[in-house]
Amino acid sequence: MLLTKYTHACVRIEQDGRVLVLDPGVFSESEVALAGADAVLITHEHADHFDAQALTAALAATPGLAIHAPAGVASALRLKVPEHAASIFDAAAGERFTVAGFAVQCFGGQHALIHPSVPVVANLGYLIDDDLYHPGDSLIVPDGVSVGTLLVPVHAPWSKVSEVVDFVVSVRAPHTYQIHEALLNENGLAFTEAHIARIGALHGVKFQHLNTGQSVDL
Repeated sequence: MLLTKYTHACVRIEQDGRVLVLDPGVFSESEVALAGADAVLITHEHADHFDAQALTAALAATPGLAIHAPAGVASALRLKVPEHAASIFDAAAGERFTVAGFAVQCFGGQHALIHPSVPVVANLGYLIDDDLYHPGDSLIVPDGVSVGTLLVPVHAPWSKVSEVVDFVVSVRAPHTYQIHEALLNENGLAFTEAHIARIGALHGVKFQHLNTGQSVDL
């Protein structure tokens, strides 16, 4: 698989001419990521992961584009574009399905707690082809599987550095790349990534920073 990193939480996966996009959000280069996509996975409803306008345009431009998302997100999108309702599917924790030739397994169920006064929304982590894990806005360790490549949310209003590092150590994927960094400046990102790289290495984890638009073979 070829993984391409876009700003914040969006990634594009390509294999044998097939394209799967995860979490094209308003901070990301969503139109670029979605160009020619066969399928999209959305982890949750927040706009930094779910650019409804970009997805609406992609559905209109790409016949056959399939979108899988938590039920609330899928329902909202079907109401927005009823003519494409048949291409929008509910996803839930514990489910397995195949889309665009990629095997997908769903984990988690809810977004990490931001504050007790902020309602908790549904969130899914997706394991792609038994290798690549995108947790969305959560630090849910997928049970019963071995992750080969982890996308780690390095910063969020709901996390702290120690929790992020412990998540990386718990998943213990041999290869780890950052996502969810758009709210950090260069100094904060370097600080957090240094801790992930140093402590992760003690547990057999190789962390690598990916620039926006950079691709890597998995």
